[in-house]
Amino acid sequence: MLDGRGIAVERAGHRTWLKWHRGHRFAGDISFTSERIVEGMELGASVEIDLVGFGGDGFAVLHDETLDAATTGTGPVREASETYLRGLHLRDPFGAPSAHKVMMLDDLARLLAEIDRDPRAGLQLDLKENSNSIRDADIAAFAAAIAPVADSVILSGGDALAVERLSKAVPEMAIGYDPCHDGAIERLMETRDFAGFVAGAVHASPRARMIYLNRRLVLFADQAGFDMIAAFHDTGRVVDAYTINSAVPSALPTVRRLLELKADQITTDDPVGLERLLMEDQA
Repeated sequence: MLDGRGIAVERAGHRTWLKWHRGHRFAGDISFTSERIVEGMELGASVEIDLVGFGGDGFAVLHDETLDAATTGTGPVREASETYLRGLHLRDPFGAPSAHKVMMLDDLARLLAEIDRDPRAGLQLDLKENSNSIRDADIAAFAAAIAPVADSVILSGGDALAVERLSKAVPEMAIGYDPCHDGAIERLMETRDFAGFVAGAVHASPRARMIYLNRRLVLFADQAGFDMIAAFHDTGRVVDAYTINSAVPSALPTVRRLLELKADQITTDDPVGLERLLMEDQA
């Protein structure tokens, strides 16, 4: 079933969500705008944003370590004060300043508390920090912001310990884990110990509900005769395959195979465009 909203697709009785990567619904969207986040949550979409540390307590809703490319600011995010960040605007894909302001995590939490969220909607908080860079004050600020809206978010990251530390402060919040960082893909392509990879991911983050997998790894395992998505399903997890950057015909073979393998979610920068591409493919 396809409805043109960029929310989800259904194939052979299985629903696959189209996750709005960095809050993108359409190609060319500006990352992390409050308008798109609200739109997604009200429509019932799966939406993702990133969290990075800054020169204060808590997190900013940004992806890069530096401010220059994505915002009107300059320098490392880690050295920026909250006051400075709140005065910045996001840049559009062409580098021009926009009217959209940089958000802090507590801004985002207030936004979630105020909207009429569709119960199917979820917001992924993708943590870009390692545990050793997260202070107790950051955890306290995170908990104060997120605890009131914990039922609408899932915290994820590539550092299982960092996610665990934050989640202990908000125990009712769902968590996910991305085991594809720090050379994991390259090692697995060499060893081909796919079952060991699955077991290792589950051991690293035993409470994770969702596992985030690089699509290259899923397809490499598939070509080697191992269904990695099914293996994680067997452990009771759901799987997100990332990232389809552009909704172009050359992406179709990958997307078709991910749907056949019953990915529960596909991350994309153009959910509406990807859904349209699939509609045309079915016509």
